[in-house]
Amino acid sequence: MQGDEERDTRTAMFRGLRLRCPSCGRGKILSGYLKVKDSCACCGQELHHASVDDGPAYFTLMAVAAIIFPMFGVIYAVGEPDPLWVALVMMTLATGLALVILPRVKGLFIGLQWAKRLSGF
Repeated sequence: MQGDEERDTRTAMFRGLRLRCPSCGRGKILSGYLKVKDSCACCGQELHHASVDDGPAYFTLMAVAAIIFPMFGVIYAVGEPDPLWVALVMMTLATGLALVILPRVKGLFIGLQWAKRLSGF
């Protein structure tokens, strides 16, 4: 655990993106799919302060929309598929992408909070 020295924001955010402790980079920050651990098992950094609220959900939604919407144009430019199948495939793809991206964006936000000493860090 670090004292008053400068914390590197880029490194902390990258560690959070990898779902690792922003302080040491070794311990995990989540105990479940989205539940933040109380503290890092490796360095003892307290993580229970993390309060990212709805930020990760909004950024995940924007990322998924930026990926999915252009695909509709490509699909319909290439051919004339059945709209029902396109909708089903795109909904499945969007749901899968959101489930993969959301915990990583939450980790990124936790890393940013830690580096900037926000929410009690």
